Amino acid sequence: MRDAAPWGMPSATWHLTHGLDDFLTRADGFLRSRPALHTVPLTVTETLRTRGPHVYGDGIPEFGVLERDGTVRAAFFRTPPHWLNLTSLTAEEAGTLAARLAALGRPLPGVSADRDTAGAFVEAWRRHTGATAVLRQRQRLYRLGTLNVPRPLPPGGPRTAVESDRELLVHWHEEFAEAVGAGTVRDAEEWADARIAHGGITLWVTPDGAPVAMAGTTPQVAGQTRVAPVYTPPHHRGRGYAGAATAEVSRAALAAGAREVVLFTDLANPTSNGLYQRIGYRPVADFAVYDFTPRAG
Repeated sequence: MRDAAPWGMPSATWHLTHGLDDFLTRADGFLRSRPALHTVPLTVTETLRTRGPHVYGDGIPEFGVLERDGTVRAAFFRTPPHWLNLTSLTAEEAGTLAARLAALGRPLPGVSADRDTAGAFVEAWRRHTGATAVLRQRQRLYRLGTLNVPRPLPPGGPRTAVESDRELLVHWHEEFAEAVGAGTVRDAEEWADARIAHGGITLWVTPDGAPVAMAGTTPQVAGQTRVAPVYTPPHHRGRGYAGAATAEVSRAALAAGAREVVLFTDLANPTSNGLYQRIGYRPVADFAVYDFTPRAG
């Protein structure tokens, strides 16, 4: 099925699939062309490829690629029961996709995308389904410029989390998900196992060896690494642990060859936004996450 295009414009086609390999055959080059902006689909599809299709839930992942005259223009993925994640779309493209998904009768719990794309899709989804949308979170994507390690560093130092830290990581992951209000999109135990396996969590520990904060990184894909999550339990906050841990994982990512190191913040949290900018992160784009409520009946 080909989607309609305005008179005189090249026709565009949304290719929908449940096959990860099929999706990457079409979309991989496009996603890698802008690794910072596409950090989420790059890292999620790499996790699906290496850890299996049910990492993010029991539903079957869904993918889509928009092609215009043989050139990939945009892409989406969804790991049910979680939000639809979109790369940048025009309002017309968002409307075409909303119409296609609505016609297929696929319910959506929400959408996550850059601010303008998310807003356009929300409006189109409302037109086609009658659903209402509530803004869950405003985010900002940052990219590391020149790393500025905070001084003085707090007492203690970094160490990589190992298997004996698994219970702590599971507990902190659950606390982090609750604190940011974004819900747990991945089983905490599976997440901890994956991060331990690739050395993806750094703990800041006090001189007596007690862990007081963590900062994680995703595996490097397309030359980019994303810092996530960064968490300090409430009773340890305000002492510089998060900044020290974030600076350390940022340094390590650069040392491992990452060309771009990125992270997302919640714009409702001025403390974290200020911290990351002091370390050397610079704004790239604003994103938004919306929850959908279906029309009654």
